[in-house]
Amino acid sequence: MTPPGRADPRLIDRVGRLIVEGPWERPPLIGIVGAQGSGKTTLAREAAETFGAAQISIDDVYLTKARREMMAEEVHPLFLTRGPPGTHDLRLLTRLIKSLTTARPDDKVLIPEFDKRGDDRRPIRDWRIYSGRPKAILVDAWCLGALPEDEAALAEPVNALERNHDPDGVWRQAVNRSVAGAYAEFAERFDAILFLEAPGFDVVLDWRCEQEADLLGVAPRDLPADERRRLAGFIQYFERITRRMLDGGVRADVTVKLDRNRQPIAIP
Repeated sequence: MTPPGRADPRLIDRVGRLIVEGPWERPPLIGIVGAQGSGKTTLAREAAETFGAAQISIDDVYLTKARREMMAEEVHPLFLTRGPPGTHDLRLLTRLIKSLTTARPDDKVLIPEFDKRGDDRRPIRDWRIYSGRPKAILVDAWCLGALPEDEAALAEPVNALERNHDPDGVWRQAVNRSVAGAYAEFAERFDAILFLEAPGFDVVLDWRCEQEADLLGVAPRDLPADERRRLAGFIQYFERITRRMLDGGVRADVTVKLDRNRQPIAIP
């Protein structure tokens, strides 16, 4: 079994095959997607180190807090919370990918970083620096490739968050428009998308709690009950689209089914 906090070597090799199968005239653009806690960022980082690629997490290109506050006022209050489609700066991410794609050997590209505790983008002086032209560009993004729902599916709330805070469906309709529009257009630019498929939405809370426990430096069983309740509320923002993707509503070139311990059942 793969040690905790490390990517399965077979998954790293599979990403390597996608890179090799990509275009030769530019760095292949590969997406790694999956539910919260599925290990997509870990896989992207380790694969990037292995193959000389640049790794970008969509979590680092959230809209600034000020812009999300504006969306909360103009569209719906739930847009203050980062995560769902509509809360990422896809224009910034597109410019970043272009800069990496066209980089010369001596170029340095700044890669944004987001302060999740402070809920805002870090100042430019704190961004990562990528030097030279990468062999590939790996983007880990939980909702990349998700397919939009029809109006009938949007009508019924899937959890308490939607029922209590979006009873008329304004927020979920706006999110769905983003999925069908800007996010679908962005996904079309990728040479390949690898989907880490969780065994069900019921594992996501445990996976997310394990992540938080690791950040806090405690064992998952020692994570405070209040923190688990907070995370249970937070993942409701992701539930509709995550369930949609697990039910087949995702455009992916490679799907790897995971067990409850995040171990791949089979790698195509």
